Amino acid sequence: MPTLRHSRHSGPVQDSRSSRFGRSARTLVVSAVLAGQAVLFAPGAVQAAVCSPGTGACGSVVVAPLSQQPPSAGPCDSPEPVVCRIRAQTPEQREQSREIRMMYHGLLVEMDREECAMRAAGASEEEIAQRMVQLRNEAKEITRAGMSPEEVRALEERNIAKYGNPLGPTADQLYAKYGSWEAVTAASTRTSVPVDRELGLEYRECPCAVV
Repeated sequence: MPTLRHSRHSGPVQDSRSSRFGRSARTLVVSAVLAGQAVLFAPGAVQAAVCSPGTGACGSVVVAPLSQQPPSAGPCDSPEPVVCRIRAQTPEQREQSREIRMMYHGLLVEMDREECAMRAAGASEEEIAQRMVQLRNEAKEITRAGMSPEEVRALEERNIAKYGNPLGPTADQLYAKYGSWEAVTAASTRTSVPVDRELGLEYRECPCAVV
């Protein structure tokens, strides 16, 4: 059972919650242009979600340089399929993968803000969990726009086989797995530490006081 995040109980109430996430997400990706596997972002689009180590800020933190090793063709010792795919990439492709991951972290910051606003407005744990799962799935759709068709297909096939849904588990499936709506919220707003580490990143949650 994963460790649950502490619930955040303070923070300003945000209006138009249902549309604000979509607007913020589009701000991050509206200038994304795909050409094969090349992903070009407008200046500042990705960097806006990044903070420097030691600043105390939240979001995506670059903590290590990317590996410059050539693509690995041998067996992968990581249990994370995504980590294995990253190791099979060229250094240039890893840079693109890190940009996409930082964009995803930026969307998680928006989820932190939404959770804070919902708690301040008195939403129930079930309402919060249902909303976080919805936003998580929207974030997956947005970030997959920057992946190759092969990468997207691999992720969707895995999720269909495991959950019957190309974007991953539903809120009810997560509730059946974890047994509480608080745990569903925690699972929905969690990031994969092994994947982040492979890309030289760390995600820092945003407490309500700073979002």
